[in-house]
Amino acid sequence: MPAVKEYPFYLKSTVILFGLILLVYVFAQLADVMIPLAFSAFIAILLNPVSNWLQEHKAPKILSICLAMLLGAILLTGLFYFLSTQIIQFGDSLPTLKKKFGEMFVTFKDWVAATFNYSVQKQDKLIKDAMDNSQALVGRTLGNVLSTFGLIFVVPVYVFLVLFYKTLLLNFIYEVFSEENSKQVADVLKETKSAIQSYIQGLLIEMVIVAAMNSLALILLGVKYGILIGVIGAILNLLPYLGGIIAISLPVLMATVTKDGYTTQLGVIIAYLVIQFIDNNILVPRIVSSKVQINALISIVVVLLGNLLWGLSGMFLSIPFVAVLKIIFDRIDTLKPWGKLLGDTIPTRPKGAGWTKTRKKAVLPEDEVKGKS
Repeated sequence: MPAVKEYPFYLKSTVILFGLILLVYVFAQLADVMIPLAFSAFIAILLNPVSNWLQEHKAPKILSICLAMLLGAILLTGLFYFLSTQIIQFGDSLPTLKKKFGEMFVTFKDWVAATFNYSVQKQDKLIKDAMDNSQALVGRTLGNVLSTFGLIFVVPVYVFLVLFYKTLLLNFIYEVFSEENSKQVADVLKETKSAIQSYIQGLLIEMVIVAAMNSLALILLGVKYGILIGVIGAILNLLPYLGGIIAISLPVLMATVTKDGYTTQLGVIIAYLVIQFIDNNILVPRIVSSKVQINALISIVVVLLGNLLWGLSGMFLSIPFVAVLKIIFDRIDTLKPWGKLLGDTIPTRPKGAGWTKTRKKAVLPEDEVKGKS
């Protein structure tokens, strides 16, 4: 049997880099198709146990899929109805809040002019230039939001078709790989399905608990529209690390506009820090999937990359997507180092004989020691 030619590292890394660039380019160009499909796949995996349970109880396949989707639609409709009622109440007080915020903004500009000797006219010009430069960003953000709402009409069709053709899709995946790898493929598919289901279910439970804690804390502190801001903060908390920063700024800003002094703002910051501590150390390890943990560095990077690739949708899809990649990497020997890189398990010390715990200098191999002596 002829020996397999081993290519140098720089050549292999170049080919891999160009392949990744081509893959990202294709994903970016096909965003209008890929985003609904990605959301549909995750939702279908989440609804699959309900559909299977109905079929096991003698319900026809089409009816069981429709009932599972109807249950999901009822839950989403209830959430949107609750948020809409809170937003309507917020809109009634918007003119008063706008007036108060304008007065505070004028006071802030006067303070900047007196403290830093930077005139109000220069501040207005700086703000005007920033607003002009941010119009393109606002347009992109609005486009991302509109495209996200557009998913409401496309995703249900895709979810139904994915659940209906589930067996066909699974058979295709099995037949793509050789027969001797069928057990490994089955393990990857089973673990991926279980991880995504537990991950999304855990996120939903975590969101409800965090929303309740946020709302209760804001109501006790007397922050206006505490329920609305608390629920929005819990939804933003789905975005790892970055969402928490935005979530805490909303009640602080509301307290600043509606209350005198800074006692309430300090109370909001302390309450949210306690809630974040409970969330990160109790809720996430116990409720959110413990099978796949992505470390903080990778989480932040992939969320930012997801935003660059697919906008708001990419930010929400990035973590589950990387979780699936980690499952695949952990099952393939040559990709296990990448799976460890994505994971949250920190080694006690680096591998290799270069360093020891007791000595700071390098440990030379035995042959080199003999040669020097």
